[in-house]
This record gives sequence, C-alpha cells and structure tokens, in this order.
Amino acid sequence: MTDGKNYTYQSIAQAIRDHGIDTMFGLMGDANLFMVDHYVRACAGTFVPVAFEGSSVLMALAYSHVSGGVGVATVTHGPALTNCTTALTEGVRGHIPMVLLAGDTPVMTPQNLQNIDQRELVKVTGAGFEQIRAPQTAAYDIAHAFYRARVEKRPIVVNMPSDFMWQEVGHEKVVFQAFDAPAYVPEGDDLDAAIGMIASARRPIILAGAGAAGARDKLIRLADRLEAPLATTLKAKGLFNGHPYNMDIFGTLSTPAAYDVIAKADCVVCFGTSLHYFTTDKGALMKGKRVVQINNTVPEVSKNYHPDAALVADAGLTADNIVYWLDEAEIPPTAFTGELDMKALTAHPAGQADKAAPGYVNFVYALDRLEQALPRDRTLTTDGGRFMTEVWCRISAPDPRSFIVTANFGSIGLGLPEAIGASLAVPGRPVVLFTGDGGFMMGGLNEFNTAVRLKQDLIVIVCNDSAYGAEHIQFLDRRMDPGLSQFDWPRFSDVATALGGRGIHVQSNADLETAIEAIETRDGPLLIELRLDPNDVPRMRL
Repeated sequence: MTDGKNYTYQSIAQAIRDHGIDTMFGLMGDANLFMVDHYVRACAGTFVPVAFEGSSVLMALAYSHVSGGVGVATVTHGPALTNCTTALTEGVRGHIPMVLLAGDTPVMTPQNLQNIDQRELVKVTGAGFEQIRAPQTAAYDIAHAFYRARVEKRPIVVNMPSDFMWQEVGHEKVVFQAFDAPAYVPEGDDLDAAIGMIASARRPIILAGAGAAGARDKLIRLADRLEAPLATTLKAKGLFNGHPYNMDIFGTLSTPAAYDVIAKADCVVCFGTSLHYFTTDKGALMKGKRVVQINNTVPEVSKNYHPDAALVADAGLTADNIVYWLDEAEIPPTAFTGELDMKALTAHPAGQADKAAPGYVNFVYALDRLEQALPRDRTLTTDGGRFMTEVWCRISAPDPRSFIVTANFGSIGLGLPEAIGASLAVPGRPVVLFTGDGGFMMGGLNEFNTAVRLKQDLIVIVCNDSAYGAEHIQFLDRRMDPGLSQFDWPRFSDVATALGGRGIHVQSNADLETAIEAIETRDGPLLIELRLDPNDVPRMRL
C-alpha cells in the first residue's frame, strides 16, 4: 500500500515476522492472500506455496521438529481448513508446536458457501484455537498463539475473519516469553523408592524417549555409572549413536537378541517416554521387572503403562541426582554390560540379494544397500505403511531431531510434505524419504513438483508393491482373494521425471546399483522406485 495507512492484514504479517519467522508454508485464498503478499513484499519473508492445504501444516510440523522452533502455515477458510484436519491431528499426537493462520468467512455474511464453525472443527483435532477478537488485537492474539504453541506443545489455529483485513489499525510489537526452565528435581518417598529400585537392580536398562533427547550426556553418565546398556524409543532413534552399549530401539523393533536381553532385565529406567504399547510390546517386556518412569509432563506418566515408581521431573537433572545418591550410598556398578555381545544385539538379519522373483528386488537387501549408499549427514523421514518398520530398523538417523516419523495418527501420505519442510529447516542438508506406493499416490504425487520448484536435495524411495500392503496381508491371512487391495499404478519413476525431477525404476539388483550411482550424482529431487513382490514383503513388527 502507498496510502500511508496500516491495515489488519499488514499487522498480522508483521506480527509473524516479529516472532522471527522467516519462512511460512501455505496456500493462498481470499481470506489470507493480502497478508501473505505483505509478509513477502514488505516483511522480507519466504512463502512456500503448496499444492494441497494439509501439506502446508505438515511442512510446518517438520520445520518445527528439525529446527527446534515454531513452524507457521496459512490457509483460507472452510474447505481449506477441513483439508488440514489430518495434519493438525498428526501434530497434536506428536506434541509439535506450530501456528496455523486460518482465514474465516466474513462475520457479517453467515450465508457464505464456505462458512462453517471453525472452532468446533479445530476442537475435534485436539489443536488449540485462538480467535482474532478485533482488528486492534491482532498482534496480541498472534503473540498469544505463539506462546500457547510453545508451552502446550501442539498446533494452535489462529482464526482470522476476512472482513477484518482491510480495517485500519496501528501496529505494536508484542512477543510473550515462553518460560521453559527445567522441571524440579523431586524429593521424598517417590524419589527414595525409585533410587532403591535402581540401586538393587542387577540387570538394569536405561531407556530414553523423545522427551529426554536433550539429556543425552547425562543419561550416558548414569548408564556408565550403572554399567547398564542404553536403548531408545522409536522417536528418540539415534540418540545414543556411537556409544558402545547402545542397543538402539527398545520394543517390538528390537533385534531378536536385544529383545531377549530386554526380557531378562530386572529394571528399566525410562526417561521422557510415555511407554507406548509398541515400546513395551503391550506390556510383555515389562513383566518381571521394576519400571521407573521419569517424565516432565504429568499426563504422560502412566498414560500407557503404570510403572512401579514415577517422578515428574527433568530427565537430565534427575539422572544427575540418581548418580549422586548411588555414589553417596556407594552402590557398586552392576557389570551387566560385561555380559553383552553388542554386535549380536544390534544386528538385524541381512537381506539376500537372490531372494526375489524376476522383475522385483528383495526389500531387505535393498534397504541394506541403501543404508550404505545414502548420505550420512541426512534427515530421515518416513511415511506410514507396512514397509516402514523395516526402514526404522535398518536405516540410521544421525540424531532424534534428524528423524521424522509421520505415523502419530496412523495415516499414510504425510511423508513427502514433511520431507519438504525438513529440507527448508536446514538448507543444504539432504533429506531422505521412504514411502509406500499408496502413500505416495495419496500425498506425495501432488507435492513432488513443489520439491522440484524449490530445487531441494531430496531423495525419495518409493516402496512399490502395487498394493495397500496392510490390507493385502489381512486378505491373505484369511485365505481370501487380495485383488481389491492391489493397484496398477503408473511408473512413479516416469512420473517423477515428468514433474521435473529424476526417476529411477528398480526391478533388479543391477537397477539398484544404477540407482545408487544416481544418488552420488544427483542435482535435484531424485525418486527411486523399488518394485517389490506383494507376497514377499516383511510383515510389520508392531
């Protein structure tokens, strides 16, 4: 604008920049287009346009996870917001802070075709809702939404009535500090009980979840003091990389040898995990042992499993406190790690190159080769689907922040948008995505060209068995015809090339080596399509 006035849409855009947000994902419509335009042209922000509204939320979620900040997305009203419900639910289940700026139909025209009760819609997803109350409160309401996203660790939807946008307002910078001091170190009977269980253990294991990702060194110090092995939940994958007694993922995704060791342990000290039933194998792995749970969020304690002792406290401070009292009581180390053959504990059965029918590759063998060939300093992203458990077990991630699981809501088709968001969070770092054929058709096809337009260093591996795998297995298990679960998809490698990237079709071991060469010489988004026999794909380990 050149009339010297300031309008609500400008105040909203400036409020976003006031919070240090330099990248916004979204799709423009009549309720947010002027805000987006001002954000780009006057506030020097970067706007990443998507093909589908829900993708903008997913990109912002991944951006938040990888960067450690708050991702921001924007859509217009009505059907644009309904298209975001799955993505918002994914963010809520994953406890990921982000802000979605959602336009709303004019307050004065309730007969608008796209008018719905957006507060009630958002409520169903579990996300928070923040209404812009008046043009004059826009900056304050935006600031409060950012505050809530940080402290509540979930998406917050800001509702922006479109008839506010061209009302004249002033703008004052408003930013609220989110207080994030570590939770206290507990005292009293609960602490005494927990330390007593740990001190009397002979075969303890230290288990870390995503909530303890910032306490790596202190948890290692406790494990070394006890001479106990370390393990992680799926979401904390990579936390203890490089430690000699790292057993990797704990639970149904463990190697058979590690599973046996876990079963024989007498105490599991759990930091920052809600003990999901995949982690505990529906409680089976916790039988016959004492379980101590440390979590700084009250609702996560006993959420999925009732421990023998629980402390609501900071992971790192509590680990230090436990070491202190073990030393004070002169408790000797357990020597449990001396019993362990770590090479055997961490080795998944190798894939066999010759175990594939003509026209297909062996999935496990392909994963083993890709693990050797993919860039080491990478962000690993996975879609949902039956292929993913083998990927989680066999493809490494540098650390938990570099690993994105898009299965918090059990959906498929979320992987590629999150891969794009992750790539923008750390420019120049390669992102690797594993997705199934059904997931790619659902949510990947429409955004692959977005990655091309952005010239991203993205490697997409499509595990194509021409079927919806989970359903295919169920038909076979019931001795029924699986035909309805099978699909004759187009060649994804050809589609990727048509969309401006490069596609490699892999249906033999020789093709796989060609794909690996393409990884080394890539200069833009690369899609590798693994053709898999639907009757010869490992079952999910969940």
